[in-house]
Amino acid sequence: MKDNSKSGLCIRQAIGVTMALITLTTHIQLFVSASNIIPMQNMAEETTQEEMKITQTVERQEVALARAGQERTTEVEKYISIEEITISKEMDLTQRCSISKEDFKILMTNLKTDTSGFFEENSDIIYTLCEKYEINEIFFCGLIAAESGWNIASNHRNTNNYISMMSKGRLIHYSSVEEGLEAAAKLLHNNYLSSDGAYYHGATLSGVQKCFCPSATWLNLVYNCMKQIIK
Repeated sequence: MKDNSKSGLCIRQAIGVTMALITLTTHIQLFVSASNIIPMQNMAEETTQEEMKITQTVERQEVALARAGQERTTEVEKYISIEEITISKEMDLTQRCSISKEDFKILMTNLKTDTSGFFEENSDIIYTLCEKYEINEIFFCGLIAAESGWNIASNHRNTNNYISMMSKGRLIHYSSVEEGLEAAAKLLHNNYLSSDGAYYHGATLSGVQKCFCPSATWLNLVYNCMKQIIK
């Protein structure tokens, strides 16, 4: 009987130890599982945030490209071709001819009447000044040709005075080509083509003629020079 009691006690102790081990193992597994859940959640959140950043970057790039495309389209649409330039004796001389600087330089380069190369050489300055002072480029060049000749007469070249600006009966002297051209553009804008100008009679050839040069032949001379530029 004693031996049986000892055997039963050993069995119960073994069962108890086994159950304890099973319980401990279960707790360990649960702890490990719980530990793994948190990093997995963090990884998922980080992945989602990264995807959102990539999506936002792509969207910003697409918007930037779309805007750039619109700007390029607008830039192209605001200019006309050389062949589309039109002039008339009644035209508004404050309206630009609407070609790009690049095309204007091409127009001056191909100008056969420019025997001295003056207009080709100074096409960049002329275009910029016409833009600054709101003067039609074809009129400005036509006026220079009418006053100085296509080959630019020596007295005009030596004084850098290309539209016969006078003081005390003599051509005013300017220190450089650019200074002389700007003085001409500024004079036209301030005195002849602006409504508050001292000699304003309308921003047309006939309006400028009244005070600039009363000669009856002046208007046709300037206009014929203008036509030679775009023919």
